Amino acid sequence: MTTKRLKESPSQTAGPYVHIGCTPNFAGITGVYASDPGATMLTDSTEGERITVTGTVYDGEDAPLTDALIEIWQADAAGHFSTTNTGFTGWGRCPADQDTGAWRFETIRPGATGGGAAHITFWIVARGINVGLHTRMYFPDEPKLPSDPWLSLVEDTRRDTLITKQVADGHFQFNIHLQGPNETVFFDA
Repeated sequence: MTTKRLKESPSQTAGPYVHIGCTPNFAGITGVYASDPGATMLTDSTEGERITVTGTVYDGEDAPLTDALIEIWQADAAGHFSTTNTGFTGWGRCPADQDTGAWRFETIRPGATGGGAAHITFWIVARGINVGLHTRMYFPDEPKLPSDPWLSLVEDTRRDTLITKQVADGHFQFNIHLQGPNETVFFDA
């Protein structure tokens, strides 16, 4: 029997309704979920150094994207992706502020994973982006930066786009630029 191969469906942008489907409470639609999926990554029992990660997604004209949706994935403080750390999801979702484009995650500082440096993986979607963009955020004081296999794939002159800035104790800022001279490095995933 011959199997008929189907063609891949074309990509679609996130469109203007991404927040309604992914973060209905944020979009003003209540009663779907008690809280939006991914809105909270921690509980009181979560182990690890608590940190705040903030930023803004900018377009090629350096204007903030007010319709972006940002998701993050990360290891727990011990460098594990499993759910061994009760009270920690390892995953978060945050819509950009509709006026400023700012986003914010309350999480823990991840541990190094295997041979790689501690990092947080980001996925960004917004109107006009056909396929979600993947990038990583590394910490400036991470000792495994020089040996990280993913970071070593990036040209030296572009690595700074993947390294967060510490703006206060426990507060890191990571702005994402979709285009232009400060364009963030994105990975095919």
